Amino acid sequence: MTGKYRIIIQNKRIRYDFEIKRNITIIRGDSATGKTVLVDMVREYYENGVESGIKLQCNKSCVVLEGRNWKMQLASIKNSIVFIDEVSGFVSSKDFASELQKTDNYYVIVTRESLSTLPYSVNEIYGIRNSGKYGSLKQTYNELYQLYGKGNFLNEVRPDTVLTEDANSGYQFFYTICKKRRLECISAKGKSNIFSYLTKHNVGKILVIADGAAFGAEMEKVIKLMEIREDIVLYLPESFEWLILKSGVIHDSELPAFLDAPYDYAESSKYLSWERYFTELIVKKTQGTYLRYSKHILNEVYVHIEIADRILENMENINLYWKDSCHGDGDILTDGRVSHDNV
Repeated sequence: MTGKYRIIIQNKRIRYDFEIKRNITIIRGDSATGKTVLVDMVREYYENGVESGIKLQCNKSCVVLEGRNWKMQLASIKNSIVFIDEVSGFVSSKDFASELQKTDNYYVIVTRESLSTLPYSVNEIYGIRNSGKYGSLKQTYNELYQLYGKGNFLNEVRPDTVLTEDANSGYQFFYTICKKRRLECISAKGKSNIFSYLTKHNVGKILVIADGAAFGAEMEKVIKLMEIREDIVLYLPESFEWLILKSGVIHDSELPAFLDAPYDYAESSKYLSWERYFTELIVKKTQGTYLRYSKHILNEVYVHIEIADRILENMENINLYWKDSCHGDGDILTDGRVSHDNV
């Protein structure tokens, strides 16, 4: 399933109106915020239709997955938007994560927990807030709002240490860049290790770079740590591959469409997260060229000055170009950039 879908569901008292565009959308929040009411309304409409007194508008079928026979039920659901309430304990299981990957549905999951078994995006975690009255019937209009939006740094970030999610090409790129600039770059060897590293190390300002497309489960605890630690900065692009694609170093007329609306191309049954989609996209677009990309071994051309600079410039307000007094071996120019002759 691909695409972006608007869901409007209402009765005489309450109305929800929101869009989803990835295979996993998370709705968080405390009790009495309307999360369970939303799922109840979807269930009631599915079972009783207009006789329920509920109106539901969506271009896809909306269903609720629940109960101990959830696996059998899920096997029969195709090309639909599946709602799951937090009372369904199976949602946090590895078994559910495995079964979800076999389907072509989108999932809206109501939960107060972080679901470490699922790779969901930091940009698809929402809360529900009451935004006043709607219409002459005085309906309560409940609005979904994004809990963790894209980071906008008001001030330029100059880290002392860069912490990456894993040891693949992204880490290899930043390690090379940081080495030339006399900065430390460390791999956490997995997104689940980032929080642990941060709690154990205080090494000046730390810039954490991770794949936002699959970092959702780690956000709550990292954000809470940042509330008491001013030395941590999160930079969460969709993925390192997305960062390269957005930089413009790959010239392809189709790329703008793929990057502007990935929901129209990233088939949910094929890509559990958009990180996988962008990886396949960059591999395909660079195959047979000097920019040939590998997820595990970085092509050295990406740390050549012209290309590295364009990738780094795409990281808004993050500055890895340290100005210092290194003049000895020519590795660092006076403006802090890597010398082309020594890459």
